[in-house]
Parts: sequence; C-alpha cells; structure tokens
Amino acid sequence: MSFSGDVKTELCRIPLNRRCCAQAEAYGVLLYCNTFTVAEARIVTENEAFARRLPALFKKAFRLTFDRLPQGEGKRVFAIVDPEKLTAIHQAFGADSRALALHLNFAAVEEGCCRASFLRGAFLAGGSVTDPRKGYHLELATSHHSVSREVVALMRELDQEPRSAQRKGNIVVYFKQSEQIEDFLTCIGAPLAAMEMMNAKLERDLRGKVNRRVNCDAANLDKAVEAAMSQVEAIRRLEGEGALITLPDKLREAAALRLAHPEDTLAQLAERCDPPVTKSALNHRLRKLVEMGKE
Repeated sequence: MSFSGDVKTELCRIPLNRRCCAQAEAYGVLLYCNTFTVAEARIVTENEAFARRLPALFKKAFRLTFDRLPQGEGKRVFAIVDPEKLTAIHQAFGADSRALALHLNFAAVEEGCCRASFLRGAFLAGGSVTDPRKGYHLELATSHHSVSREVVALMRELDQEPRSAQRKGNIVVYFKQSEQIEDFLTCIGAPLAAMEMMNAKLERDLRGKVNRRVNCDAANLDKAVEAAMSQVEAIRRLEGEGALITLPDKLREAAALRLAHPEDTLAQLAERCDPPVTKSALNHRLRKLVEMGKE
C-alpha cells in the first residue's frame, strides 16, 4: 500500500462517536468526492478502509444508506440517487439545492473537532500525500471552485497556509513544506503518519550530512595526496641535483621523513620529527622544499 493509502487507513480507525463530527466528515467527503449534485452523490475510492467506513459514516451522520454499493474489487463506487435522501443531506448543511455552485457552510463546522473532521473527510475523498522518502507534497482536489477558496479560508483560521492551483478543471489546495504537512496530518487525526514523516525527514537530513562529510573528507584526502606527491617530486629533484645535502638539518629531516613515509599525514610526520614539531612548522618546511624544488 502507498503512504497515502496508509494515512487514509489510519484516519479510518478514528471512531464515529459524535454525530456532529460524523456530519462534518461526511460533508468533507461530499464536497471532495467524485460527484455531488441535486441528482446524485457518488463517491469513488480504491481504499479498502475508507470503503468500509463510508456506510457507517453516512448512517451515523444522516441515518440513511447508500442506494448503490460496490461490486467486486478495484474502484469501489458508492451512490445515492434517491431524491428524498439527497434533499435530507442538503438540508443538513443548509444548502440551497437550486444554487448553481456549492459553497462551504461555515456554520456546519464551527467547532474545532468538526473542522478537523471536515478536513479529514475532504482528504479521504479527494486528498493524497507523497511518500516522505521521495518528497513533500499533500493536496486536496475538488471541482467546486468556491468550495476550494472557502476551505483555504478555513485552513487559515487553523493557522495553516496552503497554496492553490488549477489542474484539469479541478482546484488543488496543497502543501509543499514538511512541517505544514505534519501539522495538517496531526490536525485531521493521523499522528502516526506525521511521526513517520518526521522520521523520514530526519533520516534524509542525516544521510545528506553524512554524504557531505564523506565528500568533504574525500576532497581533503585528494588534496593531501596531491600535496604529498608534489613534495616527494620536489625532494627527489633536489636530491638528483645534489642540493639536498646542502640544506639545513631541519629541511633535510623533513625531506627524509616525507620520502620514507609518503602516505603519512602532516600530523603523523610531525610526530616522527626529533623532537616532534607542530603541523604548522612541518608544513612550512615542506612548502619551502617544494619552492626550492621548483627553482
């Protein structure tokens, strides 16, 4: 199952205790489902947990049953076409069945618990979220433009700042920041998914730091090897021209140590000096040898 499917499965474990919250959740489902008009309400889903929840949700919210239930596997279709049932649903939310466009009735989601339930229903019916190991993106999509604008206003009242875009006739409300997605998932009742997202983010950040450290260490090692090769080459040039024996004792010692231990770091060579010297002092001597070798 996808991460989005796992989130919906977690949301469907929330019990249907209060009727007001059940109605708010059903309201979100209807405004973000496949079809919701005066003639039909049709909900299409592939999520098994959501399909099991829908009959209980509508019975709790409206005390009614679906006129059409899913047949077989794959996409599951739930539909209500009975005019009396549809009228009862519209009246429950104070909607005008003759209106040309659907709107979000804020009076139906006044309580904080009902707002969270409404957004949960909207996500179950028209939402998706990307696997946090691949990226950060959560969205809610509906064909009702007015509803989408009003949902954005509702989210802002909950201190959430989503973005909006139009895609193939739908209005998409979305989040691209991991913290915003975590807050939204926690708000609608999916704290485990929010925690998984946090863990995935920490893992990605840690992996990135490790990779940067490895790359930095590799680059430093390359520089050290290149410097050592340059030093050995300069010392052998001085040796071949007979200039090495004319150098001061400290420079001859540094040259001998570098030739004997070409793979050692500056710190290791500095420890081998008699007496031991600092890295800075040894580096100065080796740099002097390289300059003399070039001359």
